[in-house]
Amino acid sequence: MTLLSTFFESATFTYLLLPLLIFVARIADQTIGTIRIVMVSKGQKLWAPILGFFEVLIWLLAISRIFENLDNWVCYIAYGAGFAAGNFIGLKVEEKLALGIVKIQIITRKPADELIKKLVAAGYGITHNDAKGGTEKVSIIYSIIKRTEIPKMADVIKTYNPKAFYSIEDVRFVNQGIFPPKAITNRWRLGK
Repeated sequence: MTLLSTFFESATFTYLLLPLLIFVARIADQTIGTIRIVMVSKGQKLWAPILGFFEVLIWLLAISRIFENLDNWVCYIAYGAGFAAGNFIGLKVEEKLALGIVKIQIITRKPADELIKKLVAAGYGITHNDAKGGTEKVSIIYSIIKRTEIPKMADVIKTYNPKAFYSIEDVRFVNQGIFPPKAITNRWRLGK
């Protein structure tokens, strides 16, 4: 027996390293899977299949190790823990990526004029309606924004109308719109 084959048959490999590898593989494939599902829901026809390829490839590697070690209960625990951790990490990664656009609907009881002015001044396109709520008149403001803009818009809302109710919905496609301009930085500019 060679030194390498002895190591692969050792208790250290079987009950520590192999489960750790399965755990990491499940984190990787489940994280990719979570992001792939988001890409599918956003209509990303190129990225979803590419991510799906790597997700399934990693899953096959992990599950083949499980089948080779059916009597190793530590591998089962690692597989399940990796799945759970991969879901969590995938959601965190997707949250950080903040891909896509959303519709925000703001309902306010007090007059919305100042809030509307601040939103427009911040570069947001809005549509405004006066409406009747359950017990009183309300103002409804709609806007389509990039997901990365949610915290900024929420700050404007909380500053100028902290009791306003707002909801956020994912939008798959927008034909036209007014979006806040991004600050353009030219990192490659030479001579200045």
